[in-house]
Parts: sequence; C-alpha cells; structure tokens
Amino acid sequence: MSRNGQSGLAPRAIPALTTLPRPLFARVESLKTGTTTEWHSHPWAQLTYAIRGVLSVHTETGRFLAPPQRAILIPPELPHAVISSPATEMRSLYLDALAIPWAPAHCKVLEITPLTRELISHFGQIPAEYDEQGPHGRIAGVLLDQLQVAPETRLYLPWPADRQLQRVCEALYAAPDLPHTLGEWSATVGLSEKTLTRRFLQETGFSFRAWRQRLRLLSALPLLEQRQRITDVALACGYDSTSAFIAAFRKQTGLTPGEFLGTDLANPPRPAFALGAEKGSASD
Repeated sequence: MSRNGQSGLAPRAIPALTTLPRPLFARVESLKTGTTTEWHSHPWAQLTYAIRGVLSVHTETGRFLAPPQRAILIPPELPHAVISSPATEMRSLYLDALAIPWAPAHCKVLEITPLTRELISHFGQIPAEYDEQGPHGRIAGVLLDQLQVAPETRLYLPWPADRQLQRVCEALYAAPDLPHTLGEWSATVGLSEKTLTRRFLQETGFSFRAWRQRLRLLSALPLLEQRQRITDVALACGYDSTSAFIAAFRKQTGLTPGEFLGTDLANPPRPAFALGAEKGSASD
C-alpha cells in the first residue's frame, strides 16, 4: 500500500445498465476493502456518496475527494474512475440528464446536509421502478431539488495535461511525503525551475507549493477516516511534525484533525469542512 493508502485496491464492478428504470436510480453498496473501478463513462450523471468512508473520483482534469458529509457529482459522458477507502458504505445515485438540466459539465464536490443525507438513505430503500406520480416520485423530486441547491466545496486537486508535470504529480500522489524540492523535480523531468513553475501555474492554477500543500491535506482525509494516529498521518503526508500538520489542517479547513475525526454526521461542526484556497491561488 502506498503512503496515502491508494494502492492495493480491489476491482469494483460497474453496473451493466443501458438505460435507467427511472430518472433517479439508487445503488447501495457495502465495501469492506478499498476498491477502484476501471475508467468509464455513462449517459447519465452520477452522485457518488458514502455515509462512511472516503470516496475519490479521478478525471483527466482533477482528483475529487468526498469524506462523509460530501458527495461528488459526475456529469454525463465524463470519463472517470471511482476509488473507495476500506469499510465504505456507499450510496450512489444515477440521474437522468433530462432531470438535472442545471448540472455543470465538470465534476464538483457538494455539501450533503442532514436532510439530504436522510433523503439519499431513504431513497436507497425504494424499489427501482417506483411510481413517479406517487409518494416515492415526490421524494425523488425533493431530493433532486436539494442537490440543485447544495453548496459546492473545494475538495479537489487540479490535474495537469502536460506529461512532464503529470510525472511529478503522479509520484507525489502515490507518496505525498516525498521531500524533493522544486529544483530536484525540475531536474527529474528535464525542465528549468522557472519553466516548471510557470507551467504548473498555467496548467493547475496553483503554484507548485500550493498544489503540494493541497495534495497533502487531501491525502490525510482517508487516513483520518480510518482512525490512524494523527502523528502517523502527519508523517505519511510529508509534515515534519504533528504540530505543523495540525496548524496547516486548521488553516485550510477551519477544523483540527481531531475535530474532523469527531464530526457528528447529524450535527456537523461549524465552520463547514472545506479547503480554503480557491483554484487560481498561487500563494501558500
């Protein structure tokens, strides 16, 4: 297993659906081990959500992460792969494109309120071919309304298209504690520091330092969800000390790692968990 817990994953089957039985379709799964799907796409949108565990969606342009209280909305026809941490209780929704004309053309991570959480949980128990004009159809409509107004969070990591930058990003994603400097990475990929810095900002909207900071914080979430010791998480994510990790975590999220671990799904703390820096920020 890699230092951020992303390797050694079991393959997860993709449902063999050609059409949806109804505009909103639920899939309930209990995943004991960490899993991954092959890259795929489908003509409907997907809401990837877990009441326990951490989910990650990979696309060509980013890595999107959803701990509990968050979900990832994947638009129709977008190639993607879905990764789950061990002991994940997954509640996916498949949404007909005509039912969500408001959906963006890119992935986004949504806040899941207690109401939306209960709606998703209840909808997972409804027969697939529910009466669209009856009570179950009205629940589906309320759920779609709640998803439309759900706030977006910034639990994502932009991914470059440049192959030389991808080499750097893939190495750091597999091992976020790698201590290599910008100069060492520049030498590895055969670019000057100035060129690497300029391309990184152009391709991701982040400076190299800010991108790596966000990577390390996102990499900590699955480990924290697994209840690993904060000291071990800090070291696995490249921090020299527990105090440095806690300070960085609080600065970016408004929570300490301990507060994140103690989050009550029914009564989430405030401020809500979200990374602080907008895409495009070069400072960190």
